[in-house]
Amino acid sequence: MSNEPTPGLWNIAADDPGRIALVDPDGREVSYGELAAAADRYGRGMQAMGLRPGDSVVMMLHNTAELVAFYFAAFQTGTYIVAANWHLTGPEVAYILSDSEAKIFLAGDRFAEAATIAADEAGLPADRRFSVGAIDGFRPLSELGAGETGRPDIQTTGAPMLYTSGTTGKPKGVKRPLTGANPNDVPLASSGFFGIFGIKPFDNHVHICGSPLYHTAVLNFVTISIQLGHTAVLMDRWDAEQMIALIEKYKVTHSHMVPTQFNRLLALPEDVRKKYDVSSLRCVIHGAAPCPQEVKRQMLEWWGPVVTEYYAATEGGGTTIFGDEWLRKPGSVGKAWPNSVVKILDDDGNELPPGEIGPVYMRMGGSTFEYKGDKKKTEEGRVGDLFTLGDVGYMDSDGYLFLCDRKSDMIISGGVNIYPAEIEGELILHPKIADVAVFGVPHADWGEEIKAVVQPEEGVEPSDELTAEILEFAKARLAKFKLPKSVDYAVELPRDPNGKLYKRKLRDPYWADRKTAI
Repeated sequence: MSNEPTPGLWNIAADDPGRIALVDPDGREVSYGELAAAADRYGRGMQAMGLRPGDSVVMMLHNTAELVAFYFAAFQTGTYIVAANWHLTGPEVAYILSDSEAKIFLAGDRFAEAATIAADEAGLPADRRFSVGAIDGFRPLSELGAGETGRPDIQTTGAPMLYTSGTTGKPKGVKRPLTGANPNDVPLASSGFFGIFGIKPFDNHVHICGSPLYHTAVLNFVTISIQLGHTAVLMDRWDAEQMIALIEKYKVTHSHMVPTQFNRLLALPEDVRKKYDVSSLRCVIHGAAPCPQEVKRQMLEWWGPVVTEYYAATEGGGTTIFGDEWLRKPGSVGKAWPNSVVKILDDDGNELPPGEIGPVYMRMGGSTFEYKGDKKKTEEGRVGDLFTLGDVGYMDSDGYLFLCDRKSDMIISGGVNIYPAEIEGELILHPKIADVAVFGVPHADWGEEIKAVVQPEEGVEPSDELTAEILEFAKARLAKFKLPKSVDYAVELPRDPNGKLYKRKLRDPYWADRKTAI
């Protein structure tokens, strides 16, 4: 056995308080002792204000040490914590404040305007508003628990309540029952999750976070890393060269990334890529958005078989595939996790044989959840104890899952099912295309026809000649029925920082006239 302390923030803070827990974007190093003390102070402050296990708090912050400390304060006091997307408008954040019944709202000064509108609209009292940086009408976070020392009086494990970005209606908070566990202990689900990727406690691990912490997976990766004794290096705004410079500087071993970041890394000049040593990397995990096969292949050639993919849901369950496996099964998102079930079902809930396409259903162990206040939405996506995110795919005979697309994005043209993700994966390989979205638009005879919206590479101007070149390129790679019938252009496609494409924003205008006619 090594002399490493017991995993868990407070255990490590007691045994090795000087160990570095995280590095802020400005380079400030925060020790386990300092992080635990801040989490204790905020936790005592919450309880002094009357918060009790089961209550909720909302934070809207950029990546910073204060966000992580506030998260752990909620974690040890049995509080549900909501990380609000800071791209949301004031009224959208107000909805989350009201729906989650937030007792405290913590916002960053960068988002002062939206935060103020949200707090006012939700009717949140002035003494319940806190800020990192100055916001008029908000109390500095330093006032929460000021003068308090020691652990909070009531200690029980809380949980994130993350709002899913549903494609229809209002977002819903995924709320799991509190476990009643001791917050000093690392939840088995956390250590088990990292274990799926072969990431152990301590083991000289360093995690780098280049995406916003309001995203489910990003927040989980940072907080679990810290719980397992790994230093977490936070980036503020992601930059390709800065990331590989930080990987070299801190000898980073693991990260959670998105394909958009892979694209930008691969776009770096060869001399810049070779300038930095990234050999410390052991596991680079992606799964927020589909990754074009050629992009994945190039990353594996550069970084080696450390690039690992997973497919999972906030609601629980998933699959994993390691780099060497992917080279044998290109395009797959892997096999079901231990203790997870993944099945392809038909519309009647019967399991489909290998190779047949249908909705993907899954379950994680004994995990249960509900969409807060929406029993109907909870039950709609379920067959027995399995649930679906609306993705469509198939299993091969070896149990590897292949995703085709989201059911809602599928194009039905002349009665044929067409999956845009496959078309996008080919078009993105064109050297003049920086980003692309494919979807169905109305057609009088076929119901739908295929439209591509292209974001050209920098310095490339949209033109009829470019359209002809793209369509000729597509012809050599796709069956005739999968070819776009038209190409439009956009300065930039609407993606969030995690790579998720808001396809409805592009698609809806083409259907507006059809809806009006109906």
